[in-house]
Amino acid sequence: MMVMVPLLQGVVRLLALPVYVLVLLGLWDPLWKRLFPYFMTIFSRFYNRKLHKEKQQLFSNLADFAGSSGSLSLLEIGVGHGANFQFYPFGCRIIGTDPNPNVEKYLLKNIAENQHLRFEGFILASGEDLHQVPDSSVDVVVGTLVLCSVVNVKAVLKEVVRVLRPGGAFYFMEHVAADRSSWTYFWQQVYDPTWQRLGDGCSLIRETWKDLENENFSKLNLSHIRTPLKWTPTCAHILGYAIK
Repeated sequence: MMVMVPLLQGVVRLLALPVYVLVLLGLWDPLWKRLFPYFMTIFSRFYNRKLHKEKQQLFSNLADFAGSSGSLSLLEIGVGHGANFQFYPFGCRIIGTDPNPNVEKYLLKNIAENQHLRFEGFILASGEDLHQVPDSSVDVVVGTLVLCSVVNVKAVLKEVVRVLRPGGAFYFMEHVAADRSSWTYFWQQVYDPTWQRLGDGCSLIRETWKDLENENFSKLNLSHIRTPLKWTPTCAHILGYAIK
């Protein structure tokens, strides 16, 4: 079965030939950086409908991590247009970061629609470098569908631990590699090279749970689930939270 993977990867590349031509011409990345936030706002609405129950349950105890001030300070990495805002508790103070400057106009629109939150700023930054956020300064860090596309997962998690206060929590929800013996994993390997081009670096075959298990968290609450996205290569997910 595995000998078929390179052949089928070639077929997928052929079907996506216009994209690879634009890559060779140096036109794809700047074009897609502008268009990607728009498509993600559409996808996020669909995703939130399909996984509303899972997200609601995941974020149900966010308020438990509020600091001594009584209000929750939350940093969301890869915030995009703010797809998670509807799940955050009243009065939550949010800072959003994203490496793509084109998300900001979509983010501001969503902020206006979520008046129960206090938005304290947008930082143009990758998850690997959050130097603008002080050490031990936030109660909670959130990252959903982010670790699949960052350049260095370990570096991101190091930054997450650095900015969290002692006892703070990192909430995550990520699609990951399926079981290696499954057909899902076979097709994930087939699609992965082209998926990364179309998904702004998003990889289908990361075993992100291993990075979380190896990071210096005092407690890790992690579940593997198969989402309602059953016929897609992103159906295998992990979700949960880790405490510093």
